[in-house]
Amino acid sequence: MPEPESLSIPSVAAPPVGASSFTGRLGPWLAVLPIALITAVPVLVVLSALAHPDQTIWEHLWKHVLPELLVNTAWLVLGVGLGVTLLGVSLAWLTAVCDYPGRRFFAWALLLPLALPAYVTAFVWLGLFDFTGPVATWLRESFGILKPPPVRSRSGVILVMTLALYPYVYLTSRAAFLGQGRRLMEAAQSLGQSRWHAFLKVALPMARPGIVAGLLLAVMETLADFGTVSVFNYNTFTTAIYKAWFSLFSLPAASQLASMLIFFVFVVALLEYQTRASASYAASSRAAAAPSRIALKGWQAGLALAWSALVFGLAFVMPVWQILDWALNVFEQDFDARYLDFAWHSLLLAGLGALLVGTLALVLGYAQRLHPTSAMRVAARLSTLGYALPGAVLAVGIFIPVAWLDNQLIERLGLEGQVLGGTLAVMLLAYCARFLAVSFGPVDAGLGRISKSIDEAAQSLGVVGARRLWRVHLPMLRVPLLTAAALTFVDVMKELPITLMTRPFGWDTLAVRVFEMTSEGEWERAALPAAAIAIVGLLPVFMLIRHADHAHT
Repeated sequence: MPEPESLSIPSVAAPPVGASSFTGRLGPWLAVLPIALITAVPVLVVLSALAHPDQTIWEHLWKHVLPELLVNTAWLVLGVGLGVTLLGVSLAWLTAVCDYPGRRFFAWALLLPLALPAYVTAFVWLGLFDFTGPVATWLRESFGILKPPPVRSRSGVILVMTLALYPYVYLTSRAAFLGQGRRLMEAAQSLGQSRWHAFLKVALPMARPGIVAGLLLAVMETLADFGTVSVFNYNTFTTAIYKAWFSLFSLPAASQLASMLIFFVFVVALLEYQTRASASYAASSRAAAAPSRIALKGWQAGLALAWSALVFGLAFVMPVWQILDWALNVFEQDFDARYLDFAWHSLLLAGLGALLVGTLALVLGYAQRLHPTSAMRVAARLSTLGYALPGAVLAVGIFIPVAWLDNQLIERLGLEGQVLGGTLAVMLLAYCARFLAVSFGPVDAGLGRISKSIDEAAQSLGVVGARRLWRVHLPMLRVPLLTAAALTFVDVMKELPITLMTRPFGWDTLAVRVFEMTSEGEWERAALPAAAIAIVGLLPVFMLIRHADHAHT
């Protein structure tokens, strides 16, 4: 009993009551609310377009634009959803539960397509398989096939996006299957079920939360995609928003299209959140996992190896090999000082974005730690909702209030030209709204692993507030912060619609260069900047692979 009493004595070293009250109650909210507004303002601005609809614009959209957009988007979501589920679940089952030649390699290698932006895979496929490409030419000359299946089609877009996005389902499904192990299958088979029926009736239902979580992430990426559908000239909401803004010069039309897209995204985001909340029971079976695997032999082992190699080859090896080959072919004549500018702009934006987003994620996570209430969790959820929103929507939602503020400054202060519009500040603001969730995840997980007793010990020594964050928590958060910075850095490097729609005049990046070259059908010239993006994109993928290996060993 004397020892607990002695532990309570150092509380006199804490700050005064008024300061402690302010820090404990108002301080976290003063930090979190501005962060939440970064996402809330563009969303509300876009949705406000529905409150004041332009009848002429809506008549034009309903007559000439929306039918095609709705049909194309529905087919794209359906096709990619089915495709990523087939690839992701089958490969996850093979690498998690079965044993066959090459399994150890494919277990991590099948995540590598995450390093490639989908628009890079898209222009490689068009360059190779289009009617004038080398594959179609070879088929005509060698086998007389005059009309090979067209890659520039709806099925072509679905195939390319499936190959680019299946790792989302593969990652979450594999984690679910690893938690089951072999014993559940053996139990089902002991009750008279065949291996196939045991998979369908036992393993697959138990892994459903993980499968659905990955599927919904892939669907959100599909709705947000701009580069891939632009390369294929496949009209969706994101391309229509861009055309309305930059081709028709109608920001109201762009905002009203964005307001429709945001409803679809919110529905998917809500489903993803509910699925993630209900996925806890799947993880509870981790203790039952067994290290033994189902040994595949003969034709089954050969089929598993062939399927894994086929998907890996089409999704990663072929695109990477081709862009490196094209990049080497055009390097001498195409590489000049402009590429140094492209690379510098990309690295500067990615570095500033990672620093700013990481700082906001740390502030948000620390505020939630100091004030762990339901209201604070809702505010944090709102702050990180931007990752579910397409970049085109955020670009429109941020540009409108910035343009209004610029007009007010020009009128009231007599300024000439824009003050905020077309600056790096607008781009960084949009990056914060889009990628805060990417940084917040590792930071929040890192803070969750720091025991509250450490905070109490620091407070007993008089280390509170910002000093506690600086001296105690930051050294313990070094790895999560580095992970958050790396993930955000590469996401900003790959981001296309926000950069394309909000960049200052002449401020081209590697991603913008890829878009411009692919728009002109210059596949080889697009390969040089694409290769640089792909190489940088491997960094977070290797970090993810390392994390997955530690989590399941």
